[in-house]
Amino acid sequence: MATKVLIVEDEIMAQKSLIRVLAQHFPDMTVVATTTSVKSTVDYLKSPENNVDVIFMDVELSDGVCFEIFRQTEVKAKVIMTTAYDSYAVKAFEAGSIDYLLKPVDSAALKRAVARCRTNGGVDIEALMKALGGIGAPRKEYKERYIIRINDRIVPLETTNIAYIYSEDKNNYLVTFEGKKYIIDSSLDVIADELNPEQFFRISRSCIIAMKAIGS
Repeated sequence: MATKVLIVEDEIMAQKSLIRVLAQHFPDMTVVATTTSVKSTVDYLKSPENNVDVIFMDVELSDGVCFEIFRQTEVKAKVIMTTAYDSYAVKAFEAGSIDYLLKPVDSAALKRAVARCRTNGGVDIEALMKALGGIGAPRKEYKERYIIRINDRIVPLETTNIAYIYSEDKNNYLVTFEGKKYIIDSSLDVIADELNPEQFFRISRSCIIAMKAIGS
C-alpha cells in the first residue's frame, strides 16, 4: 500500500527537490498534495480529502512558523520537519515531530527519518546506529550522572532522567522528563561524547535528545 505524503514547503524549488528525492529512494511514497503556508496547510488538514500518512513540514512558511498549524488543528499524520535552521529542534520534538532534518536534506538522514515513520513513530535503535556509523565501534564507559548546582546545593542528576540538552543564548541546559531545567557548564560537544549513543542522539548542533523522548 502506498504511503501518502503531504509536503509543506513555501519554496517551490525545495518542493520539487524533495519530490524528486522521495521518488528516487521511496517509490512506494506518493506525494498527494503540497501546501505553502500555515493557512493552506490547516485548510487541507481539515478538509475531507486529507488522508495523508506522512507530512514533510518546513518550519518557516510564507505566513508564519509551522507550530501554529498544531495549535489550529489536529495533526494525525507523522511529521518530519525540514528546515535550514537548527534552533527549532526542541520545539519540533515537543510538537511531536518524528525527525528533524536540516536542509539541504541528505539521503542518509531522509532514510533514517522514513524508517522512524515505519516503526510507528518509535526509534529503531539498530537502524539508527547503522545510519550514524555507530555499529561495531569499541564500547566505552559513558556518563551516568551529572552534578548540578542549585543555589548553594550540589545535586546529582541521573542521565536516565534527562529528556534533552540544548544551547540557547550562550548557555547550555539540561531538561528532565519532569520539565525541570538546569544550566550545565560543559559544551554540547563534550556532552555528546560523554553520553551513551544508544540512549541519546544529537539532532542538531544545538540539541541532544534522549531516544525515549523521541519515541514517547
